Amino acid sequence: MRCSGAGFTLLEVLVALAILAGVVTTVVVTFNRHLSLVVSDRENTTAQMLAQAKLAEPAFMTSIASEGSFAPAFPDYKWKREETKSAYPGLKRYRITVSWQSDKRSLSLVIYGRN
Repeated sequence: MRCSGAGFTLLEVLVALAILAGVVTTVVVTFNRHLSLVVSDRENTTAQMLAQAKLAEPAFMTSIASEGSFAPAFPDYKWKREETKSAYPGLKRYRITVSWQSDKRSLSLVIYGRN
């Protein structure tokens, strides 16, 4: 008895499955990479907004405290202020560094203020 050839051969099915596996793997890897980029961008944006909010506080440049955290709203984020002389007469350089992930990641902003 002979078949009329209405189906696929085993080789054709295996080739189609190999191509499908390659496409699915590529899609999953790309999706995971983009998801990690979204998380990283969200963390950077949060750190930058927190740093800008801290710089906008009226007492930031005159405060005794030179470090702290953003708890309870953002308990994983910490800030640190560094005050140095600037190259410009009559101005001080204030640097705020926001760190997160147990100080593995950080972001710094600089502002100048009068002596």
